[in-house]
Amino acid sequence: MLHVNEYHSIDLKKFGGHKDEVNCVALSSDFEMLVTGCDDHRVRVFNAKTGKFVCKLKGHTGAIRSVVIAPNSVCFASASYDKTVRIWRTRDAQIIHILNGHTKSVECLCFSSDGSKLCSGSWDRTAILWDVEKGYALRIFEGHDNLVQSVSISHNGQWLATGSWDHTVRVWTLYSPDNSDTVLVLQGHKGNIHGVAFSSQGMLASCSWDKTVRVWNPKTGKPIYVLQGHEGWVQALVFSPDGCYLASCGDDETVRIWDVVKGECTKVLEGGTEFAQSCGFTPGGILIASGAAYTTLAVQPAEQEGTVNADVPDNSGENSQ
Repeated sequence: MLHVNEYHSIDLKKFGGHKDEVNCVALSSDFEMLVTGCDDHRVRVFNAKTGKFVCKLKGHTGAIRSVVIAPNSVCFASASYDKTVRIWRTRDAQIIHILNGHTKSVECLCFSSDGSKLCSGSWDRTAILWDVEKGYALRIFEGHDNLVQSVSISHNGQWLATGSWDHTVRVWTLYSPDNSDTVLVLQGHKGNIHGVAFSSQGMLASCSWDKTVRVWNPKTGKPIYVLQGHEGWVQALVFSPDGCYLASCGDDETVRIWDVVKGECTKVLEGGTEFAQSCGFTPGGILIASGAAYTTLAVQPAEQEGTVNADVPDNSGENSQ
């Protein structure tokens, strides 16, 4: 069983050396590598376990808005105000592809679960799906009335979710047996959508500056839960590996853990979470919340034991810093 009440904060690990405001951070799936993006146009790579600085990558000509690491850690990607996305090879930090296609700042990125595809969202109100190996655009998604702030591809590769400042979430069909091309518009949020995430069991969650988290059935577009409790903008969210719990972090300086089966908050983590802007679970279920502000990055683990089994409701570079 997952003992959520036993979650507690331990000492922060800090990654310094940034010369300007840090906008984004990504942790590899094995939590060995950490990548940051900064206003100084640089991408920095650290050893997440030791905190040691590895390298600094140049190439972008604008602030770095998003970084993401492929599930197999073979490569990682960065998105910039310069309208481009760059894919980097992990083993030697060399550029693989420069992806051009957006007409305004690129704000968000996500890899597919097999790492073969990359999706980007932009101020130009579009999302683009890219072939990682060949470096070209597979599809452009248009329809939002404001910038696309968040993107997520379902674990089975069937859907793409996009969250926008038009207060809507859209679910696009990437693959279906009959090759149908559909989109669902999910409405209900009263503020900008800042994060979307799919669970391993096929549920979809979104978080917003309206201080709420919403859980949806992506097949039907119907809401399952509206999770309330945050007292500030909700910046990011992530499902646990088994899909039964959801973690969210907000500007109220808390990280909340939600029971997706019951639709209720089971734990509020406070203290040392004032930097939290993103969060993730290790394969074993340990929660890590991380954030970035100015020149310091903080990573905060919280301990847990075991795993949980429950049914989900069927509501159909350089070396100098």
